[in-house]
Amino acid sequence: MQDFFHFNGFTPWVFLVDMGLICALMLIGKLIRVKVKFVQRLFIPPSLIAGLLGLVFGPNALGILPFSSNLSSYAAVLIALVFATLPFSAAKTPMKEVVKRVGPMWVYAQLGMLLQWGVMGLLGLYLFKSIWPELNSAFGAMLPTGFYGGHGTAAAIGTAYENLQGALKWEDAMTLGMTTATAGVILAIVGGLVIIKWGARNHHTKFIADFNELPPQLRTGLLPKEGREKLGEATTSSISIEHLTFHFGIIFFVAALGYAASVGVKNLCSNLQPPYSGMELPVFSCAFIVGLLLKRLFDATKVSEYICNRTVQRQGSFFTDLLVAFGVASIKIGVVVQYWLPLVLLIAIGAVVVFAITFYFGRRLSPSFWFERSIFAWGWWSGTMAMGIALGRIVDPQTKSGTMDDYALAYLPIAPVEIILITLIPIAFSAGWGALLMWLCLAIAFLLVLLALRMHWWKKNK
Repeated sequence: MQDFFHFNGFTPWVFLVDMGLICALMLIGKLIRVKVKFVQRLFIPPSLIAGLLGLVFGPNALGILPFSSNLSSYAAVLIALVFATLPFSAAKTPMKEVVKRVGPMWVYAQLGMLLQWGVMGLLGLYLFKSIWPELNSAFGAMLPTGFYGGHGTAAAIGTAYENLQGALKWEDAMTLGMTTATAGVILAIVGGLVIIKWGARNHHTKFIADFNELPPQLRTGLLPKEGREKLGEATTSSISIEHLTFHFGIIFFVAALGYAASVGVKNLCSNLQPPYSGMELPVFSCAFIVGLLLKRLFDATKVSEYICNRTVQRQGSFFTDLLVAFGVASIKIGVVVQYWLPLVLLIAIGAVVVFAITFYFGRRLSPSFWFERSIFAWGWWSGTMAMGIALGRIVDPQTKSGTMDDYALAYLPIAPVEIILITLIPIAFSAGWGALLMWLCLAIAFLLVLLALRMHWWKKNK
């Protein structure tokens, strides 16, 4: 197959072959999810299966599938597209409602992010660097990059490190982040199922359901006719411009402007003194900022009335599926082998830290249904939001706890903090400010605990 699909250099046909291969692997992954009970029980998404198949049969292992040498480059473009969708996909919610309904949930979710970054980042600086001095100072931050952030954040931070110049460049960051993200997804489900069994045995669950009691659509991922949802509503007439063309046009335009802004900042910084001459804003951050500005303009000119939030959300999910598949398939096995001992130790310590953060604060910052909320957080903070939803539906099949609704509201003020932090991580560590940023995360977390006590959101554990 390598000889059949041989191209000289990168052309649109190379992109077509890469995209066709990864989509074929996702279809195979979907078939495996539908047919294999073991995969259903672990809720492994087809995009992750596709990535693993691409990793095994692609150029980084057996070399059977004729992926091009650009396989690892797609993640940077896809993460820019994902972040370009965010400003247009969130529904408007008054901040008063957010504060009133989900104050404790906001503190809990914000603590989960800040503590994971702060604790693991400092462990990397003070523990791992003392054992393995040759490690990059941001090695510890690769755990929350993959666990809390997922494959998208791994692509964002990995790309930022690849774009740095000279000694600041760290090409292994992408592979390490993708590896911890993949391990996190597996840990989220396997560990989550073990925790759920423990919770049910100790009477911590309120609405427990056995796996076999779950509806088929949650196990296989195939929706019956009566359970299918609308992807969105058409806001433009196809006689002028197709609805999807209109929405894809906005997202690609925003991502392109983000790339232009990133290049512009890089050119401006090139006139500065080292190490700042090699600094640049990541494309995904610029795309998000451009999206926010355009969203304000669209709101003022009533263009937003013709942008369907649900359509944009689906577009973001489409780009994310491709991102996971391409990201995992591009993992460099040689890098994983090179770092295997500190990487295994990092993941093991990270799992303990995330477990402690999740369930210690979950019991104290949940006015009700603490286990349901905590198991959702476990799936999210060690794997992905989808993993959290899957675990949440096991313990709360009829969503009576309101966990996901409250998390959706609580995430509104958290999202800007997360994006700023992701942007600053490569810049701070490469400039020698990594420890300062990680200690700042812990300091803010401490202030949030004081706020929870002051607002009487902290519940004593009986």
